[in-house]
Amino acid sequence: MPISAVVNTYNAEKHLEQVLDALKDFDEIVVCDMESTDNTIGIAKKYGCKIVTFPKGNITIVEPARNFAIQQASHEWVLVVDADEIITPELRDYLYKRIEQPECPTGMFISRLNMYLGQHEKERFATDFQLRFMKRDKVDWPPTIHAVPRIDGTIEKAPLQFKIMHLADETIQQFINKANTYSDNEVVRKAHKKYGIVALIYRPLWSFFRTYFIKGEILQGRRGLIKAYMNATYQVFVVTKMMEKAIRANKEK
Repeated sequence: MPISAVVNTYNAEKHLEQVLDALKDFDEIVVCDMESTDNTIGIAKKYGCKIVTFPKGNITIVEPARNFAIQQASHEWVLVVDADEIITPELRDYLYKRIEQPECPTGMFISRLNMYLGQHEKERFATDFQLRFMKRDKVDWPPTIHAVPRIDGTIEKAPLQFKIMHLADETIQQFINKANTYSDNEVVRKAHKKYGIVALIYRPLWSFFRTYFIKGEILQGRRGLIKAYMNATYQVFVVTKMMEKAIRANKEK
């Protein structure tokens, strides 16, 4: 059975050639571009991709373009790839074999190895599972930040050895800038919730504990400690922005 690889892009020239080169053995590559101003389109044309456009407008996240991108695929099975992710040959071969099996699920979580401070995490720390493989007509991707797609059917995890390699190696400054944008979107997504002093203490502490101890970053030395602190800082951004919103709303009453 054929598989379409779908790549969402916006000013993605930095890693795009590596990403598309890793996808060249799939039956189709669809690049859904959000009006890039760099050489993203030129690179996509070079690789013979099917190119479609999703108007960016004021959108700062990729999720609103996901459903549109997936529906542009020509084949029933779709692998969703970010413009800074490498699909390994082992993962590609596994997906093609899996869809030929009668008990194949409708959707599949795939392990992603992230890079942090210049190094990929070790495989035994790979706890970032992304729901990226699915049947085109069985998925609905909510247009909110960090949304997990809804699959009409069964879902399973691919074996850990079949993975996505994440190329993004953010500096601390880039993380802070991204966290600022993402937390703004998360405040909108969580508008129905109320966070106060308890959340301001609990959520960062839990994030640190979960990252450092449960996910094993304690074994990564300084890199792991910094990662745990930065994840906790992100929770500070979210909670304090929600508290600020509530305080300002009460003041206006």
